[in-house]
Amino acid sequence: MQKNLTTTNGRQAHNITLIAVVAAIYAAITFVIQPIAFGPVQLRASEGLNHLAAWNKRYVVALGIGVFIANLVSPLGWIDWVFGTLGTVIMTGVTYLLARRVTSALIKIIISTVVVSTLGMAILAAEFTFAFNIGASGAFPSGAKGGLMAQWLAYYVSLVPGELASLIIGGVVIYALSKIVDLSK
Repeated sequence: MQKNLTTTNGRQAHNITLIAVVAAIYAAITFVIQPIAFGPVQLRASEGLNHLAAWNKRYVVALGIGVFIANLVSPLGWIDWVFGTLGTVIMTGVTYLLARRVTSALIKIIISTVVVSTLGMAILAAEFTFAFNIGASGAFPSGAKGGLMAQWLAYYVSLVPGELASLIIGGVVIYALSKIVDLSK
C-alpha cells in the first residue's frame, strides 16, 4: 500500500512540476516579446508550445495558466484574461482529444497546427470583435468595412500568419523534443 501511495504522489508531483514549468516558459517568452505578442497582428512565439497538448492533457492546464499569466499585461485587460485563457483551454483541449490516440509525432503536430490556427484563431478573432464593439479599453479597429462578420474575418486573417509562423517554429522544436523525451509521461 505504501509503495502505491508513494508512486501516486511522485506522479502528481511530476505533473504539477511540468505544469508549472510549461506555464512559466509560456509566460516568460510572451513577456520578453511583449511588443509583438499582443494585437491584431502578432507573433507570439510562445504559441508554439500549444503542440504539447497533443501529448498529454496536463499541458492543456499548463498552457491555460501560462496564457492567463501572460495576458495579465494585455492591453485588453480582463477581456483577454477571461476569453484569451478560455480560448486556449478550448483549442488545446480539442487538440488533446483529437490527438490522444495518435502515435506519430508529425501527425500530432499537424492536428495541433490545424486546430490552433482555425478554431483558436477564430475564437481570438471573436474576442477582438467583441472587445472593439463594446469599446473596451485597449481594443483596436479591424479596419474592415461592414458588420460583425467582416470585422471578425479581418481579425482572423490578420492573426493567422503570425500564429502559423509560431506553430511551425514550435512544431520543429516540439517534434525534436519528442524524439528524445516521452512527452506523454
